[in-house]
Parts: sequence; C-alpha cells; structure tokens
Amino acid sequence: MLATTVGLYLIPFCKIAVLLVVMMSVIGVSIGILDTGGNVLILAIWGDKGAPHMQALHFSFALGAFLAPLLAKLALGTTTMSAENHTENGFLPSALNRSSEADSGSLFGVPEDMNLLWAYASVGTYILVVSIFLFALFFKKSSRQEKSTASAQEYRRAKYHKALLCLLFLFFFFYVGAEVTYGSYIFSFATTHVGMDEKEAAGLNSIFWGTFAAFRGLAIFFAACLQPGTMIVVSNIGTLTSSLFLVLFDKSPLCLWIASSVYGASMATTFPSGISWIEQYTTINGKSAAFFVIGAALGEMAIPAIIGILQGQYPDLPVVLYTCLGSAIFTAVLFPVMYKLATLPLDRQRKRSRKSEDQKALLSSSELHDYEEDSGEEDAEKWNEMDFEVVEMNDTNSHSVIETSENTLMEAHS
Repeated sequence: MLATTVGLYLIPFCKIAVLLVVMMSVIGVSIGILDTGGNVLILAIWGDKGAPHMQALHFSFALGAFLAPLLAKLALGTTTMSAENHTENGFLPSALNRSSEADSGSLFGVPEDMNLLWAYASVGTYILVVSIFLFALFFKKSSRQEKSTASAQEYRRAKYHKALLCLLFLFFFFYVGAEVTYGSYIFSFATTHVGMDEKEAAGLNSIFWGTFAAFRGLAIFFAACLQPGTMIVVSNIGTLTSSLFLVLFDKSPLCLWIASSVYGASMATTFPSGISWIEQYTTINGKSAAFFVIGAALGEMAIPAIIGILQGQYPDLPVVLYTCLGSAIFTAVLFPVMYKLATLPLDRQRKRSRKSEDQKALLSSSELHDYEEDSGEEDAEKWNEMDFEVVEMNDTNSHSVIETSENTLMEAHS
C-alpha cells in the first residue's frame, strides 16, 4: 500500500512516457500483492469461517471501482473544459510546445491542471492513512495471539491439492476475463451493435457495475447463512441464464437492460465464494493464493484484448456476448468437476478417521477392562496379605496368652 501511495503521488508529475510506464508498473505489482495478501490474511484469521469477511473485502473492491471513475470524471471534466477554452483562444499549440520542451528537459514537472493532481493525491492519501492503520495493527499483535491463532488453525490438504488449484486457476481465468470483457465493451457494443445513444449506453454500463457492487454488499449477509458452494451454483445459474438471453435477444434494448442487471448481480459473488469454498477442503497459503490470483489477472489481461480484436474484425457478430456465454458454460461445467475432486478424498479421509476413532475407542475400552482386572487382582492380593497378617497376629496373641497362663499356674504350685 505504501508503494501504491508513492506511485499515485508521482504519476501526475511524470513528463516522459517511460517513467509513467514504470510508475504504473509499480502500482500494478503492489496492487497484485495487496490482492493476494488480503485474501490470504482473511483465510489466516478466520479460516473456513471467513466467508462474510471475504465478501466484504471484495465488496470494497467493487465499491472502489464504482466510485473512482466518478472522482476521475469530476477532475477530468474540468480538464476538458479548460482544454476547450485554450483551443478557442489559440493557446493550445504553445502549451504543447512548452510541454514538449519540458519533456526533453526533465523527468518530472508540475502538471498544468491542478485538479488532476489533487485527484491522484486524494486517492493516494486515503491509501496512506489505511496503510498506517494496518501498520499499527501489525505491531499491536502479541506473540501469544499469533501462537494461539496458529495452533487453532487446522491444516487440511486435499489429495488432489495441485489439481484443484489448477482448475481454480482456469475457473478464475475465464470468470474474471468475462467480467472485465463485458464491463469494458458493453458501451461500445450497445452503441454500434444495438444502436443506443451514448447516454443510454453509459447508463447500461453503470447498471452493470452498480448491480455488481450492490450484490457484493448483499453477499456479506448471504454468506452468513449460505455455503460458498451454494452461492457459486446460484451465480453460475444466473450467469448462464442471463448470457443465454443476451445472445438470443442481442438486438433488444429491453433484454439488454434486464440481462445486464442479472449478469452483473450473478457475477458479483463468484470470486470471493470460490476462495472461501476451496478453503473448506484444502488449506490456502500465500503461494496457492498467488497462483489463482495470477490466473484471474491473466484472464483480465488476455481475454479482453483478444475479444477486442475479434469484435473489430467481425463487427456484425456479438462476439462479446458469445464470450460471456462460453465462459458461463465453461465455469458451470468446471465447478462440479472441482467439487468431485475435493469431496471424494474427503469422504475417504472421514471414513479413515472414523475407523481410527473406533479403533482408539476399542483400545481404550480394552485397556480400561485390563486395568480393572489388574486392579482387581491387586486388591485381592492386598486383601489376602492383610488376612494373612491378621492370622499371624491372632496366632502370636494366642501363643502369648497360653504362655502367660502356664507361668501363672507354675507360680501358684510353687
């Protein structure tokens, strides 16, 4: 988060493209680490009971993605107006000449539009404040809490652990790829293929991301009463149904509005539910989480780029909608396969654990029986010894009495 803050502070001051690429790369790497670390941290604290917390984390992602463009629009709207005014007054060429001279002379420079600077600075300051709170919490934790948390965590490893991670890699690859593809190209698709105007297309894009963020917020409460696997199945049914209607009625604006809302709501809970679901069957550490987060990032990068090229070559075909339907079919088929791999070894492990528990119970009962027999024999021996001692004491007493009486009689005769 500190690296993200530094990158956001420096981006408005960059004057050459190479330096801007470096700063954006720093932010990309740090956000990737933050995404992985946040998921692993929730799993480390709450384990398989952290489904609501996982949904809350990913709701914050959706909320930030929904609010950040609004802040950028407020800042860049003023920039556009100032640029238009400069163009009307004839000042734009001189400004470009000054900027090109500044580019050749220095790496950093104060931006001409201060609204753009404040937009980046405000987001960077917010992230800095949150990082300070996390830094304080990190040092506040005591060693006893860490030991108790580590001992309380139950380590689980499925028999097909690596196979499950690879399938989850593919699952998130197509899921995130379809999500970003639809959110990125629905505006262009609505204007070119359906014939909507720009305001309607912008509203369509907003309703997709709005329902996406809203249902991620509602999923916090759903996760408290529903299993992650159930939420994934419901999400797969919703995405499959909505994408099928999008393909069948791709020219209908009404169907586009309704299906986009359902598609955004159905896509909302899949990613956090997938992480919570896999934690129920096998323990996820940092490397495992990084592996399937890389799959999601590759899908976010590769699928929209490929679909953009294909949609440009075949403008009459709804390639974007075909992608969403194909991804929905793939994830709907893949999840039962993952469930089968995860549960079969678990059933065997449960049977083995039950057998071992029964054997332990039998052993403990037999040991208890042997102990009772041994203790009974020991008690009998003790009682026999005590009886023998009593008999000896009685014999000695009787002998002493006889001797005393004989001595008395001898004294009387004398």
